[in-house]
Amino acid sequence: EGTTSVYSCKIIISPSNKLHISLPLYTNMIPLQNYYSMALPPKPFSLASTDQKIKLFKGWHARDILVATVISGMHLLCVYAPFTFSWSAFWLAIILHVITGMFGITLSYHRNLTHQSFKLPKCLEYLFAYFGLHALQGDPIFWVSTHRYHHKFTDTDQDPHSPLEGFWYSHFGWLVNYNHLLSKGETFMNVKDLERQSYYVFLQRSVVLHIYLLAALLYVFGGFPFIVWGMGVRTVITYHATFMVNSVCHIWGHQAWNTGDLSKNNWFVGVYSFGEGWHNNHHAFAFSARHGLEWWQIDTTWYVIKLLERVGLATDVKLPTETHKQKMSFKNGVNDMSFQQST
Repeated sequence: EGTTSVYSCKIIISPSNKLHISLPLYTNMIPLQNYYSMALPPKPFSLASTDQKIKLFKGWHARDILVATVISGMHLLCVYAPFTFSWSAFWLAIILHVITGMFGITLSYHRNLTHQSFKLPKCLEYLFAYFGLHALQGDPIFWVSTHRYHHKFTDTDQDPHSPLEGFWYSHFGWLVNYNHLLSKGETFMNVKDLERQSYYVFLQRSVVLHIYLLAALLYVFGGFPFIVWGMGVRTVITYHATFMVNSVCHIWGHQAWNTGDLSKNNWFVGVYSFGEGWHNNHHAFAFSARHGLEWWQIDTTWYVIKLLERVGLATDVKLPTETHKQKMSFKNGVNDMSFQQST
């Protein structure tokens, strides 16, 4: 009795050759004829997918030239690292990596601003976001918008940085292909919450000024060695921690949850990126402030959030419940082979 409605599904063949046919859990169902996505196994060592005809070094947008110059410049500075080593420069790089990479990117940009996994007093929220600006990964509005699109279109042709378009494209190539990013429909209309705040608009318009200011301060206090280690080495370490989450964690690792995408838990990236490498956990429970859900899954960012909560600075900290976990379990089967729904 009743009618049968057919809804959209996602078919994904994982690198382990497992076929996943799934329905999105956190999006509204839409008619099958309006949406169909089949993700083929990524080609780990191709620069870009020839099927998509992505040309990384042709038709560059002005923004691509700036980004490529900055990324290349930071890597070139690392060449001088052995010749400018000192313990003060070394510890400067480590400290700035923690400040900009963990407090700035993983805690602020990612878990606080993008997913709103917890709340902070505005002064602290703004301070941590300012730290993230100095990771040289863009202003908060750009970073948050891109990541929200990634979760909305994970491992489809609208994903800003899916490894389906090549390992190196997902690792860094998408950053120097702004026109291709726009062709995917990324219009930055998903960050109204940040655009309503003049502070984030100010950072967006003045990002280069702040980077130059930090570089000038480092030069004043430590000369060229502080530039090499405080800007070059530190930034490159932070770059690849973030880049590996986008590339490695959608190719190599273990899937603990039935997310219907290629996200993986990768222990090495988990340790390297302050807990971001437990990526399948994250895609299963994007709202969660904690990514390392098991006691042995090292999640440094979560430890800091927990400390902030205990001293009353982090509030409304979100975590998955047992009900959430049961829904995302492979044993549950809710997200498998669900082509039809009776109404």
